[in-house]
This record gives sequence, structure tokens and C-alpha cells, in this order.
Amino acid sequence: MKSRPAKTLTLSLVFCLGGFMSLHAPAETVSRDICIYGATSAGVMAAVEAVKLGKTVSLVEPGRHPGGLAASGLGWTDIGNKAAIGGLSREFFRRLGPHYGKAEAWTFEPHVAEAEFNAFLHEAGVTVHYQQQLTGVQQTGNRLTEITTQTGDIFHAREFIDASYEGDLMARAGVSYTVGREANATYGETLDGIRARTPDHQFLVPVDPYMQPGDSASGLLPFVQSGALGQPGAGDRNVQAYNFRLCLTKNPADRLPIPPPAVYDPAKYELLGRYFDALAAAHRPVTLKNFLKLSLVTRDKTDLNNNGGFSTDYIGMNNDYPEGDAAARARYRANLLDYTQGLLTYLATSPRVPASIRAEMQQWGLCRDEFQDTGGWPNQFYVREARRMISGYVMTEQHCRHQVTAADSVGLAAYTMDSHNCRRLVQDGHVENEGDVEVPAAAPYPISYRSIVPRPGQCENLLVPVCLSASHIAYGSIRMEPVFMILGQSAATAAAQAIDESVPVQKVNYAKLRTRLLADRQVLTWEVKEKTDQ
Repeated sequence: MKSRPAKTLTLSLVFCLGGFMSLHAPAETVSRDICIYGATSAGVMAAVEAVKLGKTVSLVEPGRHPGGLAASGLGWTDIGNKAAIGGLSREFFRRLGPHYGKAEAWTFEPHVAEAEFNAFLHEAGVTVHYQQQLTGVQQTGNRLTEITTQTGDIFHAREFIDASYEGDLMARAGVSYTVGREANATYGETLDGIRARTPDHQFLVPVDPYMQPGDSASGLLPFVQSGALGQPGAGDRNVQAYNFRLCLTKNPADRLPIPPPAVYDPAKYELLGRYFDALAAAHRPVTLKNFLKLSLVTRDKTDLNNNGGFSTDYIGMNNDYPEGDAAARARYRANLLDYTQGLLTYLATSPRVPASIRAEMQQWGLCRDEFQDTGGWPNQFYVREARRMISGYVMTEQHCRHQVTAADSVGLAAYTMDSHNCRRLVQDGHVENEGDVEVPAAAPYPISYRSIVPRPGQCENLLVPVCLSASHIAYGSIRMEPVFMILGQSAATAAAQAIDESVPVQKVNYAKLRTRLLADRQVLTWEVKEKTDQ
């Protein structure tokens, strides 16, 4: 067994826009029934449900805010079908409603969402242990007994839930996982792996990728990757792009300037400049909406997302993030921040950008009343996909298409099979993005309980509601915040049952679990004619 860290006064470096030091109290040991790593939306709902079921909880969060992306700019909720959302997840959207004079609010401001997550936690009596980056685990056989953090704190528990976006606890516990895209042949799919064609979020006209136009020997422009397309349908280690979901406003009373990067070099955006030149030469009219998805969550605030061939997605730059250490992830965040600030500065100031787009971009700014401890910048960026567990049951494209149905449902997913681009390559002498998929699911479909627990023989007291067992393309449908909240609640219910029955999570009585989930208003089935697995 690994030795425990000494209980000494430590310093923790917390990366936000830059980095700052935070002094922690002497290390302590906390013992609870259930330890949840990650105060994402899933982690918050898991903690609330665990307390509701009479269990004590440690909620351990590496950052400084609760709610994950649902409270960090993703206010334009990816729903799929509202009727598929029940339990505490549905209650969250109902509780947001009065802020906007509605029965339910599916679009909302970040600070309103964070306030509701805090209210959930306060009402349940849950204390969040913030700024606690996982550094180690202790195990006895196939059971976790404790986790340690960079502060030296130790968290004992009988059951553990990994509610992080990265699956760090799952990996530390020795659970099987994968990163990247499977080959279509792995699970008999059609949408996984390398894409032969990527028609959406693509360059609208050919753009030269070389430092010296037409000269391949001169090297590639920034934000273009080397390498060949590869065999369509083959697997690889590429990960769909991340970005910041920005809350912007045009309201002068609330607007803050969008700062440029610490060192702004417009030459880094030569690819974007050439794109504008090529669009003009082809007489293709464009507006700001061709480059930024400006979805209004209130009358004057946005959830800004990626749109088009060159936008806020930092394509091809995050492959090392899922398994990276804290320093590697901090470097990625700094680079993503630099890229995003540079992009928005370029759109507002470069003479190669049409005057109408520059004028509109100059009207937008960060929100004075959002993310006040980070100058209006989101607390977290959007980790769309990182590690994915490989358990005894893998959710696949066939589930999304209702060709196979999980018999042990712990919640429904309903969103489109959605992957953002993974690479930006040279094809036939011009730039092309690769990896985007947008194919609707046939209807809401069940998520298997077996897909949120490790395979038999691996860790027997860990549940994984976020980095669950799913192929790349199925995960693209499941990976929505309302579904994470659903699965967090279901995971906590199963953890409590495992404690009460003194059984591994793999042997929880599903019939009993289902009865409790239904009593808690979870939606587990969808009325369609469907094939059921055994």
C-alpha cells in the first residue's frame, strides 16, 4: 500500500486566469459514508441525494466553485427532450424558473445557476472541500479506502463516486478506460472513428495552410496539424475540441472589455485572416454568426459557443489533456485562454475582418456581474470528453438508434450523437476540419446501470456517472449536463444501497434500485417499440 503524505502545512497552487497561492489549514482526515470527487452538476446532485438517503458525504472539488459547466457559462441547455429529464435534474430547472418568471428555466445565467447549486448543498447540509486536487488513493484489494489531495487532506469513505469530467479517481483506482475514438469495427458502429467527410463546422471556401502560400516546404500556419487523414472509420487517440462557454453582453451598464492576451500577436491568426480574404474573393457574405454561436440566455446575455470552420474550439490541441498532470492541464488552460482572447481581439480589430463584423464584435463584452473573482471569465472551460470507462457494459451507437436497449436503466439520454471537430488538417492543398458529427438519436434511450460501475473484478465501491462506459459517439449523446445530474443522483442511490446491503456496487439489486429511482421521480423508460438486451 502507498504511504500517506505527512500532515504538514502545505501550499496549493490553483490555476484560474493565471495562478495564485492559497494557504490551507493543517491537513485533516475526514471520514464519511460516501466520498464524491468533483462538485460538477453530477457531483452536487449525488451529494444531495446521498444525504437525502441518510448517508454522510464528503464532496471534494479541485476548483473553487460548484456546478461544473452548468454554472460556468453553459446556460443554453442541451436538452434533447425535456420529458426524458426527471428527479433532481428536473428540480434544478424548476428552481431556476422563478428567477425568470417561468415554471422552468432551460436557459439561464451562470451566477443564477451557481446560486441554485449552492442552495441545494446548503439545504442538504453538505460542505464542499474546495481546492482539493486528487494526488493519491489507498486501496485494500478491490476496494478504495481513502483518497488524498495536494493539501495533504485524507478522505475516508465506504463508497466513492468519481463525478469529475476527467475521470481522475477512476484512473487512480485502476479501472479500465480509454481516450479518443474507437474504430467503427470495435462495437459495430458507423459514426465512431475517423470521418471520411466533415461537412459541418467546416471552412466554406478553400484556404491555403502554408506559411508561404502554395509552398508545402515552408511549414504549416498556426492551428493546423500535420499528418494524413488516415483510414475512415479507424480509431485514434484524438479528442473532440474544448472551448470556453462565454457569457457576453452588449449592455453598457454590465459590460467589461474583453482583454487581449498578455502578448497579442495577430500573425498567429493568419489562417483566419486568409479565410476572410478567401471569403471576400469568393463573394461569400458572412456575419459574426458565421464565427461565433451567440445564443441569448437572457435578453442581453449570451452563452457563446463555437460555430463554423474557425471559432472558439481549440481544435487538435487537447489530446494530452485527459491524462495530463496538473501542470500539463494548467498549460493547456493558459493556451486556450490565450487562443480565445486572441481570437476575439482579432475579430474586433483586424483590418482583414469585414468592418461590419468588427463593429458588432466591439459591442460585446464580458459581464460585470458574472465570474466576479475572475474578471468575468468562466471558472471552467468545456471538457467535452476525456477518459471514458470501459466496464462490463458499453453504451454505443446502437443504443442511441434504439437498436439495442439497456434493461437496467438509471436514466435516459436524448441528445444528438454529437462530436466537435478533433483535428484541422491539410487536404488537397487546403485546410479542412475533421471529426464533427451531428446525427439525431432515434428517441430518448436508457443508460445502463452497468455502464456507471467498473467491470466485475475491478474496483467494487466506485461509481462513475460522468466518465461512464460509452463509445466516443454514444458519449457524444450522453454527455449533457441534465443527464450528468440524473446519473449523479442514480449513482448516489446505488452507493447508499451498496452500503445498506454490504455488497459491491456490481451486485446491487437492480429491482430495488429501480423502485427507489422511480420513487424519486427519475424517468427510466421511453414508450417505443424496441429490442431489449438480456
